[in-house]
Amino acid sequence: MPDARLTLAAARDVVADDLRMIVDGLSAEFAALAGRRLLITGGAGFLGYYLVQSAMCWNSSVETERHIDVTVHDNYARGVPTWLLALARAGEVTATSHDVVQPLPPGTPDFDYVVHAAGIASPPFYRRYPIETMDANVIGLRNLLDHCRTQQERGHPARGVLFFSSSEIYGDPPLDAIPTPETYRGNVSCTGPRACYDESKRYGETLCVNYARQHGVPVAIARPFNNYGPGLKITDRRVIPDFARDVLAGRDVVILSSGSDTRTFCYVADAVIGYYKVLTRGRSGEPYNIGVEAPEISIAELADRVVECARSLFDYRGSVVHRVSSERDYLVDNPTRRCPVIEKARTELAYEPSVSLGEGLERTLAWYSDNREADEE
Repeated sequence: MPDARLTLAAARDVVADDLRMIVDGLSAEFAALAGRRLLITGGAGFLGYYLVQSAMCWNSSVETERHIDVTVHDNYARGVPTWLLALARAGEVTATSHDVVQPLPPGTPDFDYVVHAAGIASPPFYRRYPIETMDANVIGLRNLLDHCRTQQERGHPARGVLFFSSSEIYGDPPLDAIPTPETYRGNVSCTGPRACYDESKRYGETLCVNYARQHGVPVAIARPFNNYGPGLKITDRRVIPDFARDVLAGRDVVILSSGSDTRTFCYVADAVIGYYKVLTRGRSGEPYNIGVEAPEISIAELADRVVECARSLFDYRGSVVHRVSSERDYLVDNPTRRCPVIEKARTELAYEPSVSLGEGLERTLAWYSDNREADEE
C-alpha cells in the first residue's frame, strides 16, 4: 500500500506552484480581467478548480480595485467541493446553485467575461446521461449567449466569452488529418454512444459562430485535448484518475482495452493558461486547439509511465494488466489517435505549454495521494 506521508507536503505544494505558474503566464490576460466581472459556469468542476483559484491567486497579489470579481454557477450535481465552499464563505467568490439549462436567475448582473465550462465530459458519465449532456452544451450555451446579447443591447457588451468545446468534435480522423488542425471538419457518428457529447459540442460551436456573426457576441471556442491533473476527481472514470485509483489502492493498474490507442496529454496548468488566452485574446467565432503536440503515446505506454512514476514516489509494487470493461459501449467510436496542431494558438495567442508528461504525472499522483476521496453527494 502506498504511503501518503511520502508525498503529503508535495501534494499541498503542487496546487500553489501551479497557480503561481498560471498567474506568471497570464500577466497580460489577468490585467485585462482586472476590475471586471467574470462568470464561470461549471466552476465546481475539474477545469473550474484552476480557473477559479488562479483568479484568486491573481487577486491576492494586486490591490483591491484590480481584483477579478468571480461568480460561479454550478448545479453541484456531484457535490460542493470544499475548496469552493471555503472561498465562498470567505467572500472571495460568489457561488450560486444554478443549472445552466434554466434561464439565468432574476437579478443576474451583466458580466464582462463569461466562461461556459458547465457540462459532462467523462465518457462513462455522458453515456449514462446523454440528454443532460446535450442540454448543457446546447440549451445552457444558448442561455448564456442570449444573456450576453441582451446586456449588449443594454449598453454593456461582454468583452469576451469562452465556450469549451472538445477535441471529440474531430471524431476519429484519418491518418492524413493527424496531427489535427482546426480546419479539419471531423469524422463523427451522429447516432453512436458518444454522439450526445460530440454532436452537441459541434452544434455548440455553430451557435457560437452565428451569435458572433449575427449579434456581435465576442465568443471564442477552445477545443481541449486530453487535460489531466489536480482538480480532476479520482472518481471521474477517465484514464489517468482510474490509473491513480489503482496505484493508491495498491492494486495492479488495469487497462480496459488493448492499450494501442494513442493520445497526447496536456497538464491542467498549461491548459488553463491556454483557456484564459482564448477568452481574452481569441478571435470572435474562431476555434483554438489547446493541448500539447508531443509525446503522442499509447494508453499502454501511459500506464507504464504511471507505474514508473508511482514506484518512484510511493515504492509501488503493482504492474499493468489488461481486462475487458463490463460496460458494453466502452470502446464504441473511441478514436484511434488524438493529437493536435496548436500552431494557431501558438501564433495568435502566444500559447506555449511547458510541463512535460513526466513532470505532470508526478505532480498529479502527488496531488491524488492527498485527494483520494472526491467531494460528492
